[in-house]
Amino acid sequence: MKQSVNIDALSNALWCAQSEMGGAVKDSSNPFFKSSYADLTSVIKAIKQPLSNHGLSYVQFPINDGDSVGICTRLMHVSGQWLENDIVFPLAKKDSQALGSFLSYIRRYSLTSIFGLPSVDDDAESAMVRGDDKKLITDDQIISIKKLLDETGTDNEKFCKWLKVSSVDHISAMHYDRAVAALEAKK
Repeated sequence: MKQSVNIDALSNALWCAQSEMGGAVKDSSNPFFKSSYADLTSVIKAIKQPLSNHGLSYVQFPINDGDSVGICTRLMHVSGQWLENDIVFPLAKKDSQALGSFLSYIRRYSLTSIFGLPSVDDDAESAMVRGDDKKLITDDQIISIKKLLDETGTDNEKFCKWLKVSSVDHISAMHYDRAVAALEAKK
């Protein structure tokens, strides 16, 4: 990964944008595996407005390295700050159709990775609570998150809204690492 000298403004804007992002809707199907997936258009729809709301944009460029091809994805902020990462793989079939499909595939995965975007079966999917989602963080974890909120000067209410919970005490155990990572990134 490469980045501009400073990324503080970009990190804060990304944190705000992610708080507004839902999941990418699985609107395409793969008949070979009898499964559905969120295609590139669905991923872009999920991120476009939240990025715009917070002065963020991205570009993706095809790159090659001998027999391997890939994508360079750059996330940019209006401040001029940026993050960039390349993903390169060997191309199994060497024809234009295979290349187009492959680039679309890795563009999608690059974007979902950068923005931590889940794929959901429909718009209501992300609001559902299942199994481990019901297990809440421990008292020690609550103390840890509250300490990080204070250290980073993060607005508690906005943070809870981002996690879609009423208070820090209601953060699910499966979202603890995500919550801590977001706060650590603000340091």
